[in-house]
Amino acid sequence: MSKKPIYRQIADVLRQQIVSGQLQPGAVLPTEAQLREQYHVSRVTVRQALKLLSDESVIESLQGSGWYVKEKPVNYDIYQLTSFYEKLADRNVETHSDVLAFQITDASPEIAAALRLTPAEKVYYVKRVRYINQKPVTLEETWMPVALFPDLSYQVMQKSKYHYIEQVKKRVIERSEQEIIPVMPSSDAVKALGIDPHKPILEKVSTGFLNDGTVFEFSRNFFKSDEYKFTLVARRKH
Repeated sequence: MSKKPIYRQIADVLRQQIVSGQLQPGAVLPTEAQLREQYHVSRVTVRQALKLLSDESVIESLQGSGWYVKEKPVNYDIYQLTSFYEKLADRNVETHSDVLAFQITDASPEIAAALRLTPAEKVYYVKRVRYINQKPVTLEETWMPVALFPDLSYQVMQKSKYHYIEQVKKRVIERSEQEIIPVMPSSDAVKALGIDPHKPILEKVSTGFLNDGTVFEFSRNFFKSDEYKFTLVARRKH
């Protein structure tokens, strides 16, 4: 008989089910009540087992929904300018965007400078949360010139902004200049992503350019750091 504490034995069984593929990434675990009944243990023991796996980043809890096998982090290739949906095209996951704000406003001095507009020109301000399998992973704030996209709509921003620009407006996106920095989460990010307010997250500040040099967007993206990994290829100069 194993000398391990019961909660560790339960964690071992669940971990093996995940490693073997019996429980796939994104799969929901049995409820705490089901685990108590299955292993004839107390609620405290079950919660110790789940906490152990959570601390190992094997599983995660979604408030009001239960425990899930943790998904693999999204690979964010810095050198590939792709949309949220394009980054996930090769994964069997459900994605959607929840638009929290869509409004036309005067450009602040900071936004006007970033978009190369004159002060007080009209811009769209869009705030949206991006989801993978019903789980919020990114909070995005975007500013775009109204004059450049007069028919931009709430419905467009529920889907792919890049698809709208390239397929509907027939414009060519050339590049995005980006900066990635660790920051402490704002109250908005904490609420939208369900994250610990005391742990830093990653912020990506982006300025997007069309092929004629026009700036078409300025955006700030806030990522749950355990849901993304940022990669690049560095070549040594000879």
